[in-house]
Amino acid sequence: MKPIKWMFSVAVLIGCMAPVSVDAEVKLPSIIGDNMVLQRGQKVPIWGWDEPGQEVTVTVQGKSKTGTANENGRWEVIFEDLKTGPSYEVQIAGSSELTLKNVAVGEVWLCSGQSNMEWTVNNSKNAEEERAAANYPLIRHIKIPHTPMKTPQDNVPSNGWEVTTPETVGNYTAVGYFFALNLQAQLDVPIGLIGSNWGGTRIEPWTPPVGFKEVPALKSIADKLEEYPEVGPDGKVNHQSPLALYNGMISPLVPYAIRGAIWYQGESNRHDGMLYFEKMKALISGWRHLWSNPELPFYYVQLAPYRYKGEDVILPKVWEAQTEALTIPNTGMAVTVDIGNLDDIHPRNKQDVGYRLALWALAKTYGHDDLVYSGPLFKSMNVKGDKIVLRFDHVGDGLVSRNGEPLSHFEIAGEDGEYKPAKAEIKGKTVVVSSDDVPMPKSVRLGWHQEAEPNLSNKNGLPASPFRAGE
Repeated sequence: MKPIKWMFSVAVLIGCMAPVSVDAEVKLPSIIGDNMVLQRGQKVPIWGWDEPGQEVTVTVQGKSKTGTANENGRWEVIFEDLKTGPSYEVQIAGSSELTLKNVAVGEVWLCSGQSNMEWTVNNSKNAEEERAAANYPLIRHIKIPHTPMKTPQDNVPSNGWEVTTPETVGNYTAVGYFFALNLQAQLDVPIGLIGSNWGGTRIEPWTPPVGFKEVPALKSIADKLEEYPEVGPDGKVNHQSPLALYNGMISPLVPYAIRGAIWYQGESNRHDGMLYFEKMKALISGWRHLWSNPELPFYYVQLAPYRYKGEDVILPKVWEAQTEALTIPNTGMAVTVDIGNLDDIHPRNKQDVGYRLALWALAKTYGHDDLVYSGPLFKSMNVKGDKIVLRFDHVGDGLVSRNGEPLSHFEIAGEDGEYKPAKAEIKGKTVVVSSDDVPMPKSVRLGWHQEAEPNLSNKNGLPASPFRAGE
């Protein structure tokens, strides 16, 4: 038996002495793979891991770049001026060789938020027809799994990028997909969607540390970031805790080049009132830091009317905060007061939501100056005797009652602050509001109730946002 033991020991020794590089190979994050869309017109990082010190060469469109893996094994190369197009190969050669197929170059958007962003094409209006028509090889989608983590991650497992077909589209983010359809129709370039979203989540888990630090109103969070995210006795990370989803679902995407982000969230923060504006500032600033782009476009959806339990004005206060976020440069808001469902927190009409987000992107990001991209937004008020005259931005081709009925959901109040229903009439580019019960008006509001679906619109089919003024 001794010779057998001796031979085994030698085999183990030889195995231990063998160089680690025998098993070395190029590894990539899941965001980089077949069918992906690379961002045109920007610096495009491609990165991964290999043996420390190993040179890795990446070739795309006939251009080669070489990087060296650092002490942690990470390497990165950066391409510039990639040609827009539908189907390229990317060769990667290091300790092993990889070829990525059907890679496109076009426009890439991050699609994040809670359930109304995660809501799928399968569960949206006219799902069967939408699936049947989904032959769009230039639209690609990757879904990031729900992954709360204690610390920032450099990779997150996923099933990779998919090409849009009737078989694949059903599980895409519906808002993102309809956004992409409109962009692709106008731009005629590939569109990539990164679906990093999770139903029911608050905004805080998605926000990077730097975002909290930059907003004084969030000092209570910023001062104890080392305590976040919270971890339960079972060792599981609380996915609603600050940083949890940034760590696991946003950090692994950086520095993948993107054009911008679309965001549909707020239901789970609806009790925040104007504090939600501060939290949006933190999120937007934080993401702009991550991608080293202080002008990163960020377009979002104002919540739709819904019968929440509790106070009727809690939702209007969030609408107010979301409208205030338009003061942040390079943002835009799709108003949805006309396409909600008071009995369903997940309105099935995601087509119009995607279309309205695309209007903002086409106008503000892609320079389509001829578009009317927003409904009327309150601009100013003047008290004239017993009336209030209102002026709006984004009047477009003119103001109109969407359904042909008298303008609805306007109220005014006098010195006592008691609001009364008001008559509202369109006069040119203004709306004149009055009430026999308020002879000396001081303030006005529109749609200040969670079930309000005001019918003021512009003739371009985009609704006015609720607001209050003069208080």
